[in-house]
Amino acid sequence: MNLVENLEYNTERAHLIIPEYGRHFQKMVDHAVSIEDREERNKVAKSIISVMGNLQPHLRDVPDFQHKLWDQLFIMSDFKLDVDSPFPITSKEVLQKRPEPLAYPQNHPKYRFYGNNIKRMIDVAVKWEKGDMRDGLEYAIANHMKKCYLNWNKDTVDDTAIFQHLLELSDGQIDLTGENLTDSGQFLKNRIAKTPRYGNNNNKKTQRNNNNRGKKRY
Repeated sequence: MNLVENLEYNTERAHLIIPEYGRHFQKMVDHAVSIEDREERNKVAKSIISVMGNLQPHLRDVPDFQHKLWDQLFIMSDFKLDVDSPFPITSKEVLQKRPEPLAYPQNHPKYRFYGNNIKRMIDVAVKWEKGDMRDGLEYAIANHMKKCYLNWNKDTVDDTAIFQHLLELSDGQIDLTGENLTDSGQFLKNRIAKTPRYGNNNNKKTQRNNNNRGKKRY
């Protein structure tokens, strides 16, 4: 009867600061905080760190991981543990400080079907010295632009339109007028070849169901 009355319920227990380690770890940390002798307190803290490291033995000897374990030890003690840490002690204020909001890119390209990477590639190309390598890159960019255009717009496009867009996006620095890009039919052929063919399987399944429809079942 006394054992039942002395049962502890989670609702009555103290809140776990890092639940992943469990309540026994939290009790060890609380015990270390309560030790008055500093030498003994340091010894117990190192023992706790060793046990924490055993949970991930492949990382326990990595310096960065060791630093993380000591930080977690101080966090679980609510920064009340006064021991000699081999690493700089991160303050409670720093850990609770909210990070600065991220500045999301606000790119609104005029020709969205080309994507932002095309503009980055163009910006790189115009910085290269003129020569065979730059000519090859410019031609590859124009071909990729044509492929993107066909994927999102039409089944055909005149190369002149691609050259005009490229001239505009490069601020007049890339002019491929007069060149011949890959034929639109080749891009469309590749696109069709990559399209999964479900029609034949569905027809076979329908035919099989029709053949079984009149059969008796026992």
